[in-house]
Amino acid sequence: MIQFIHDSDRESFENALRFGQRQIRRLVETHPDFYPMYTSEGKWKHDGPAWTHWCDGFLPGLMWLFYRHLGPEHPDARFWMENAVRYSKPLESRKADSDVHDLGFIFFSAFYRWYQVTRDKSIRDIVLHAGKTLAQRFNEEGQYLRSFVTEDSVFIDSMMNVGLIFYAARECNDRKLRDIAVRHCITTRRFLVRSDGSTAHEGIFDLETGEFLRQNTQQGFRADSCWSRGLAWALYGFSTSYEYSRDPRFLQTAEACADYYITHTPADGIPPWDYNAPPENRSLVDTSAAAIAAAALLRLCRQGPDPIKGHFYWSTAIHILRSLCNKYLATNDPAWEGMLKGGVYHVNKDLGVDESVMWGEYFFVEALEEALRVMAEMPKRTAPAALAVQ
Repeated sequence: MIQFIHDSDRESFENALRFGQRQIRRLVETHPDFYPMYTSEGKWKHDGPAWTHWCDGFLPGLMWLFYRHLGPEHPDARFWMENAVRYSKPLESRKADSDVHDLGFIFFSAFYRWYQVTRDKSIRDIVLHAGKTLAQRFNEEGQYLRSFVTEDSVFIDSMMNVGLIFYAARECNDRKLRDIAVRHCITTRRFLVRSDGSTAHEGIFDLETGEFLRQNTQQGFRADSCWSRGLAWALYGFSTSYEYSRDPRFLQTAEACADYYITHTPADGIPPWDYNAPPENRSLVDTSAAAIAAAALLRLCRQGPDPIKGHFYWSTAIHILRSLCNKYLATNDPAWEGMLKGGVYHVNKDLGVDESVMWGEYFFVEALEEALRVMAEMPKRTAPAALAVQ
């Protein structure tokens, strides 16, 4: 998958971001104060069930990303900042929501990006509160953050949220919080990440003894398969956890997940919804998993000590973004309200299958914005061989 940077990539990525801005502006003007999760036949507003409530931070998060990309002097900057604040504020009360494992999705995408722009300590305090709340879900016997489904369950998705606890631990100089985050990561890598770098969606534990019982799945094909979005969550989550902890075990795990993704994904970089899906729906892809993986690889490429490996991860991320822009953007479908087609929410419940999904939109834009930011710092047509050691 190694690819060099072409001038056409910069243009393609900029065009994709402009298209994304048009689609999100269309969303907030057509459905004000609505927080979507997935489209139905390309429409955000519908009566389909949500299963769980974890996506509200992605819409304001997109707006904060647009604002950062354009810069404060751009004519549209005020629109994006005002709406980012407007859509972030109603979510503040969830900083005390101890019933879910998804607070990282909400507070990293919305409030942490808000804090990055304004450096308002009151906004940072909201993020820290949410991190402390999430830590309350730690099960001492099993050494994991409990999923929202049952007390004996841990999801691979929680790797995307544990960074919130790492952040709170660092900012508050709280060793107990850091210990909780580290122990959750160790449990997850031990029981949900397999020796080949593939991942299980869920682990089940004995509540009395903390003994690990079995792997399971809620959204994958079966318990022993590799659900591609779960693999992408692990890739991103362990990269983030290494960034905070510098624990070499987490870098090793992130690289194992990256290598599985690269080895088992088709040549265009877009994975099937599950790597072990049966033949009748093996052709169903998940562009949201691809977007998450691209964003993760752009983080991972600068963390390891090997610049060649870092370049390989960078090049793979660019290749994935190129495929998403060329094959899955909804630019030729005026009726479609999302950015990326081909996203998947929940195949087993038939929710948001081959649609646009909000996390796919968010991580796609995050990856585009990051790639363009780094490209702007390089000479044209130069491969970023030194990127990983900067």
